[in-house]
Amino acid sequence: MMWEKLQPGEIAFEALRSPKFIADEVKMNLLHRICEMSQSVCYSYAGGAAIFAGSPGHNAWLWMEEGIREDERQLMLKGLVKLAGHTLRGITAEPRHAKLFAELYAMRYRMRPEYKMGMEAYYCPSIVYPSAVEGTLRQTVSSDAPLIAEFMAGFAESAYGYKVHPASQIPSAENTIATGNLYIWTVNEIPVSMAHIAHRSPRHARINYVYTPSYLRKRGYASATVAACCGLIVRENRVPMLYADLTNPDSNKVYQNIGFVESGKVADVKFVS
Repeated sequence: MMWEKLQPGEIAFEALRSPKFIADEVKMNLLHRICEMSQSVCYSYAGGAAIFAGSPGHNAWLWMEEGIREDERQLMLKGLVKLAGHTLRGITAEPRHAKLFAELYAMRYRMRPEYKMGMEAYYCPSIVYPSAVEGTLRQTVSSDAPLIAEFMAGFAESAYGYKVHPASQIPSAENTIATGNLYIWTVNEIPVSMAHIAHRSPRHARINYVYTPSYLRKRGYASATVAACCGLIVRENRVPMLYADLTNPDSNKVYQNIGFVESGKVADVKFVS
């Protein structure tokens, strides 16, 4: 049994339709997005026991079904490490698969694995709308770009710990607004929180870029924004899902209070030469 290279698009999506993958689909949801991208490299293990996909400049994602014998898992990953080549930026996978892949990759290519943030995948089977939160949701428009750039700069610092000037985020703000999938919560027409419906797969829609400025937190605005976005997704007959940084208990609690249910952890590993 061997790894088979897939063309991004319909052939790659065929591998994502297997019942075994669908059982882990929330946790591995980003594989849908990667497999859509024309520049991605995608592999499936014969029999559909594993899927690997990566795009330039980003971590590759790896899914492996449970129940594979450990000796076979080792052989599978050794073969995959060889196929992946020495330019891989990192790997994201279920923690034990990420660890084993990272160890094998680091050994072969003389790299140092750096274990970054772990994430919990969540899906929302039933929305719990927060009560008594003032305000309303609206879709962003082009004139919101300067404010959204400030929110994006704040998000970068809050989520990743690095500072960027808001002006540098204007192009990203404009592009994200143009998709029609970025929403803000407003109170008396003043934006106080944002959330983004980042991607739609056949059964789910993924939310990201959830951000409220620090001086406006603890008022329920993020909860209201995300819950309202969930409502939009449910009307499309999809299930809302998202990833939450495990080092941020406040955001995890917000999502759980809205009705999000834990669906599995993924680990993020970077490779440093």
